[in-house]
Amino acid sequence: MLLKDTQAKLFTTLKKYFGYDSFREQQQAIIESVLSKNDNLVIMPTGGGKSVCFQLPALLLDGITLVISPLIALMKDQVDGLTANGISAAFFNSSQQSFAQNEIFDKVINSEIKLLYVAPESLGLLENILSEKHISCIAIDEAHCISSWGHDFRPSYQQLGFLKQTLPNTPIIALTATADKATRQDIVDQLNIPNATQFLSSFDRKNIELEVRPANDRVTQIIKFINKKTNEAGIIYCLSRKSTEQLASKLKQNGIKAMPYHAGLSFDARTKTQEDFLFDKTQIICATIAFGMGIDKSNVRWVIHYNMPKNIEGYYQEIGRCGRDGIKANALLFHSYADVIQLRNFAEGASNEEVQLAKLERMKQFSEATTCRRKILLSYFGELLSENCGNCDVCKNPPQFFDGTIIAQKALSVITRLNESEASGVIIDVLRGAHNATIIDKGYDKLKSHGVGKDISWQDWQQYIIQLINQGFCEIAFHKNNALQLTSFSKKVLFEKKLVYLTKPVAFKDQAVVQSAPKTKKAKNDTLFERLRKLRYKISLEENIPAYLVFSDASLKEMERARPMCEAEFMEISGVGQRKLDVYGDEFIAEIISFMDGKTPKKKKGDTYKITFELYKEGLSIDEIAKKRNLSPTTIFSHLAKLYADGKDINIYNFVSKEEVDQLRKAKEALDSPTTLKPYFDYFKQEMDYFKIRLALTIIES
Repeated sequence: MLLKDTQAKLFTTLKKYFGYDSFREQQQAIIESVLSKNDNLVIMPTGGGKSVCFQLPALLLDGITLVISPLIALMKDQVDGLTANGISAAFFNSSQQSFAQNEIFDKVINSEIKLLYVAPESLGLLENILSEKHISCIAIDEAHCISSWGHDFRPSYQQLGFLKQTLPNTPIIALTATADKATRQDIVDQLNIPNATQFLSSFDRKNIELEVRPANDRVTQIIKFINKKTNEAGIIYCLSRKSTEQLASKLKQNGIKAMPYHAGLSFDARTKTQEDFLFDKTQIICATIAFGMGIDKSNVRWVIHYNMPKNIEGYYQEIGRCGRDGIKANALLFHSYADVIQLRNFAEGASNEEVQLAKLERMKQFSEATTCRRKILLSYFGELLSENCGNCDVCKNPPQFFDGTIIAQKALSVITRLNESEASGVIIDVLRGAHNATIIDKGYDKLKSHGVGKDISWQDWQQYIIQLINQGFCEIAFHKNNALQLTSFSKKVLFEKKLVYLTKPVAFKDQAVVQSAPKTKKAKNDTLFERLRKLRYKISLEENIPAYLVFSDASLKEMERARPMCEAEFMEISGVGQRKLDVYGDEFIAEIISFMDGKTPKKKKGDTYKITFELYKEGLSIDEIAKKRNLSPTTIFSHLAKLYADGKDINIYNFVSKEEVDQLRKAKEALDSPTTLKPYFDYFKQEMDYFKIRLALTIIES
């Protein structure tokens, strides 16, 4: 049980560094367990807030928290996010030069950092700091990688069992988004933490709308989908390298910023593509599943699967890369039997072929469902949903059933007459009365059933046959070139008048795509959200950090709703901590006031400067003015800088020395006059306060 003062610190630390007023489900209990020096296994969905479960305790523990992470990109992303929140963190890997590694060791020994990220392969290089003198906690991210039962097994993770033996009194927290019962047991066994407290959060990501469509003319559907998502970042997952490049090319031809990403590209090309996506320079990535693991880009608004994934774990993890900020997101999956056949071929001959094929079958059942998709998805992970979700395509557009007995009889009759030897494509050609080379060469045009279904389109027949397969009226013989064959149910339809109920095929009546850049509505670009988004993008370029690390989409949406026009109000926004208020508050508040005024914030800003100036002339100290105005001292200093620049009688050298001004002048030249304060802050190794930087620059520019 934690002391009351420690429990109180949890909330002040959460707001100060992460900008949140309350914890998400189970976060507080997990953090308290870590601080109580217990071992923990945390199963929490992507976007559920796993990182806070070890990052916040790290700030309250004496030593450093060692974070085991599988990818360099993930480490860098996490460290950038922590730094943006004012938390000292670093990552360590074998590619760093020795002087950089030694600098990190010095920071650990001198207690100058709170979190150190490292890949499992690099742990052997940390022998000189791998002791309980320096390390207070060990966090193992993506812990499913340790288990051969997991969907992303990595042998390098299996060495991690030595950590508990080396540091027996140091609590370990293992975290992952996807782990079934067998994988969870494997994790605690291999990490030597048999008594770990296990936390299983809900897998239900209510903000993600689930949709599945047949893979008919996918490119046209995707372009229409994207054109309705102006300026929204998204990921399209493809099964092959070639399809990522072809799709990206077609999107670019239609004025959409898209880039391919796959393992066949050079390291530099992949790195640039990933960074452009993180920095919002590229809107869309067409990628193989190698892309996005661990990237905490919170403003990805949608994920499309161009091909069906091989299992539900992979699907769940990939759709989890959108909507991490908790606001509305879309997951669109295209499926076809061609994908099923290809994935079955991939699985054949694997050491766990039976398991892979069983998981593929569950994925296929999900794709072809006529009941609430979220129920199916959650039940796979052992979580039951009592009511339909209302946020999937099946719930929003329930299928319309009709008596399809005659349709079924026609299809099964053709399968019979072709001696159960042909795949679905030939079956449909015979039903439609086609006269192509295959039909004529094999004499199928002479059959009595040739053309009995010509009143139904090819695509509709495709969907009807899929439904017949799903209901067990026929089946695919994968070992016989995917031929359709009859089942025991088939005879009941053909000879015993058994009724068959089918659903009407889903029609997507999208117009042909015009080969030109999509037009953007002017009205949409004039919203406060768009103005704040552009301001965020400008700051991100100036500070060379991804835009979502400035503020998430969720924070911008809340600013748009709440319209905060002073510091106290701005601090109420979820995601605004003390550092972000100090660094970005002025610009965002000014933009909001500007939007409310219609043009510029001169009047209201002028009023607030005037009040500060009057209190300054009365002889009040900075802290006294701040308290009286319910603002932070940092903002009062920014007011004084503006007043000084406007020629008001401010004795500015009371707050910054001439020596410090000279230092800033040299830094300005060395940095080529950056327009934001952070480069100066980093230049002085975070040892000069922001307010002094702002005041010194005001003197130089005046």
